Amino acid sequence: MSFNLLPSAHDWRQAHLGRLLGHAMRRFDERVLQLMAQHIEVPLALANLAARDKVSAAHIHITRHLPLEGARLNDLALMAGMSKQAMGDLVTQCEAWGLVARGPDGRDSRAKRIMFTDTGLAWLRAFEQAVAQAEEEFVQAVGKDVATVVSLGLEAYANGYR
Repeated sequence: MSFNLLPSAHDWRQAHLGRLLGHAMRRFDERVLQLMAQHIEVPLALANLAARDKVSAAHIHITRHLPLEGARLNDLALMAGMSKQAMGDLVTQCEAWGLVARGPDGRDSRAKRIMFTDTGLAWLRAFEQAVAQAEEEFVQAVGKDVATVVSLGLEAYANGYR
């Protein structure tokens, strides 16, 4: 049996920056959801959903992007980089779970505004704490200097700095 120890010309497909960023984001989001499933402020029904992997990173888009003052579905979808239909499906599911509610939009009587409920605000607080803990775990895993460089580099890249 012979093993080729030299890197293949096709190894770049498994180790390029985009793939690594994708894996890192999925790992981070999974850890945040694990922490939220154990958080005392998260209502038991939602904690059970998170623990059974019924809450996904897609649901986190609402948590990440919905402003405290609420937003229209179109605006929320734009902020999250999703289609209106996909965001509508997520909002409907989160509405059934009691995280958000649709209400009147003060600027347009035909439009609906999506708002966090009290349960959704508790979820948001738990999300903030879970993100902070996951970030601290990242720092512990790679060291403070590397974590700082990664954070600064990703911020610069995300904001289009050259």
